[in-house]
Amino acid sequence: MKTWIKVTLTSLVLIIVLVVGYGAYQFRDRHPGYSIDLFLENQTPGSLQAGFAKVDISPVGFDTWEDTNGDARFQKAEGDRFHDLNQNGKFDPIWVAGFHQNKPASGINDPLWARSMVLEDGKYKLGLCIIDMIGFGNDEVLTLRKRILEKTDLNHLIIASTHVHSSPDMMGMWGPGPFTRGVNREYQQLVFEGIEKSVLTALENSRPAKIKFAVNESDALPLVGDSRKPIVLDAAIRLMQVCDRETDETLGILLNWGNHPETLWSKNTLISSDFPHYWRHYMEDGIFHDNEIIHKGLGGVAIFMNGALGGLMTTRPGDAIVHPYTEKIHTEAGVEKIEAQGLALAKISFETLKLEMDSITEGSLSLRAKTVALPMTNKLFRLAAFVGVFDRGFIKWGQVRSEVNAWTLGPASFIHIPGELYPEIANGGVESPEGADFGIGPVEVPAIRGQMPGKYRFFSGMANDMIGYIIPKSQWDEESPFTYGRDSAPYGEVNSLGPETAPILHREALQLLEDLK
Repeated sequence: MKTWIKVTLTSLVLIIVLVVGYGAYQFRDRHPGYSIDLFLENQTPGSLQAGFAKVDISPVGFDTWEDTNGDARFQKAEGDRFHDLNQNGKFDPIWVAGFHQNKPASGINDPLWARSMVLEDGKYKLGLCIIDMIGFGNDEVLTLRKRILEKTDLNHLIIASTHVHSSPDMMGMWGPGPFTRGVNREYQQLVFEGIEKSVLTALENSRPAKIKFAVNESDALPLVGDSRKPIVLDAAIRLMQVCDRETDETLGILLNWGNHPETLWSKNTLISSDFPHYWRHYMEDGIFHDNEIIHKGLGGVAIFMNGALGGLMTTRPGDAIVHPYTEKIHTEAGVEKIEAQGLALAKISFETLKLEMDSITEGSLSLRAKTVALPMTNKLFRLAAFVGVFDRGFIKWGQVRSEVNAWTLGPASFIHIPGELYPEIANGGVESPEGADFGIGPVEVPAIRGQMPGKYRFFSGMANDMIGYIIPKSQWDEESPFTYGRDSAPYGEVNSLGPETAPILHREALQLLEDLK
């Protein structure tokens, strides 16, 4: 055989080996052998205790910039320039997650938080931490869960995200370009440390507690819209207020509502937690207007837990938000609009808390937590993992590890799903529209909330993972003809693991709820 042929073949074999080896490394399981199938059931109600804490996890020391043409993209050739705050001669930004790539942060509007709650029933201890991020992967959740559980007597820890679109990139896909990971590792460690400190402090702050529950089914409907048919909203605000049993002071309040915190919209370059910041602020510090106290602040720690927001539950720039006291109408995206939205949500919450509430001082925690394997058929997601934009591996070829949790306490139940669930899966209304890709009847029935026990049924998205949109299989629509008379494919499928995600998670959620019953 000629020498050049041998060299060519050898080179090809070497390249193939290197590519396969690189792929094997990129797709490796970050937590080999990890699986959870947890069932905690306390049949003897005990005296309840609870603790809350919040830790600032805002980025610090990053280079800012000037957006000369207002396109929210850093383009040096267009005259954009950065402020070299650390004097090292290069641009060291924080990349903002959401909407599009190449969007560095130009400053901070309001702080980002890791806010935690720990509940105890005399036998079990459950921790919940919610961070102001667009998402947090299961691998990162497991890293922190292992670390925190080793240091505490917590039986389980849930970590969820508010899914705010003005937060630093924690997933990788919003860097300067499509093939560059956008996560700042130093900032990632700051977030890790903030989560840990928040949970540990909440545990230290545990006090004998009285827990109250309330729900407002409809008043927040004008504050959210659905941008994809079928129009199914989850407009209810669900509240869990936790008070010190001895002093009656508020330790914390859980605010549960389903809407994308992206009211600031795509041209915003300021770090912000969007409307949740103002909602939490007014709940803690009170509402003042015309030098008058309208609602006295509760104090404590307010935690926003996002709900079923796929579909797409959002407040677009053209959607009007009315200031509840001045009656000024806000349509243009900006800080005034998110403040008015947060204020409106706080007003509804305060008024709801004045109504008759169910309360308990004794109760028992029951919890089911289970690892699930989800097929990643999205080719763009696989490519992102291969090139290192996503730092995520497979537990077996083509499948990622994720998780579903459910728990109950007194008259309330909670379900935690690892992504952006379409509300029709939670509340009912899944359709089989003409033009859908599979031509099948609804799969995700019955609705999840209808199977949840208790009077108060809390839904949590982006919990213990962030896998993107969770779309009813009968509504999956990538190929022409398109559903509901559209001329092009709807948004959602491109940011989903694949069409089997919803059926799997729906099935697993119903099984966990059945176990708890």
